[in-house]
Amino acid sequence: MDKVALITGVGPGTGSAIARRFHEGGYRVAALARDSARLDELTNELPGCLPVVCDVADFTALRYAHERVVATLGPVDVLIHNAVRGTRGDVLQIDTQDLERNFSINVTSLLHLVQWVAPHMIERRHGAIMVTGNTAARRGKSFFAGFAPTKAAQRILAESMARRLGPDGIHVAYFVIDAVIDVPWTRAAFPEKPDDYFAKPSAIAETIWQVAHQDRSAWSFDVELRPFGETW
Repeated sequence: MDKVALITGVGPGTGSAIARRFHEGGYRVAALARDSARLDELTNELPGCLPVVCDVADFTALRYAHERVVATLGPVDVLIHNAVRGTRGDVLQIDTQDLERNFSINVTSLLHLVQWVAPHMIERRHGAIMVTGNTAARRGKSFFAGFAPTKAAQRILAESMARRLGPDGIHVAYFVIDAVIDVPWTRAAFPEKPDDYFAKPSAIAETIWQVAHQDRSAWSFDVELRPFGETW
């Protein structure tokens, strides 16, 4: 039976590229997103891909989505949590409810999903949980006061997962993507930038694929990705 990959946050950039890479690799792919039209386009492109319209911050809907994936495709072998919400503003500007919604999407939904998928992985003593993040996980810039705390918490949660689940054969990795990702809206925002300025979604997806399939004798946890010309 083909393995199953569940991917959250399947947007036009990284999420769709991850779905394509795992589909290419022979996985039965479940793609979660809020935009049904976007999912329809992707599933027309990827035969057998299961589209699931879901707001990951709605935990009841998220549970239903997971149950649907298992009932349709089977238990999840690889979870890629790519769903993200970020807002700008300093500590004097941000709304506390906005911070809480960011936390729900970036952190709490991940915890729910892992609690649902991990038992099957533990039983098989094999599986992978890949979490996409960014440099906000490591630094609290003043205008990211409503976002950076949630990404920092996300990374620490992933590290706790890795320490707990690694001995059971489950590989957990966190990806710090230090880049402007090449999607239509970023191209429009930076029209003067050369191609080398942007990170290709397909290249990010390829690295996630490689890490998810690393030999268990040499696993990575912290993985940093950035264009070769990025200042860091």
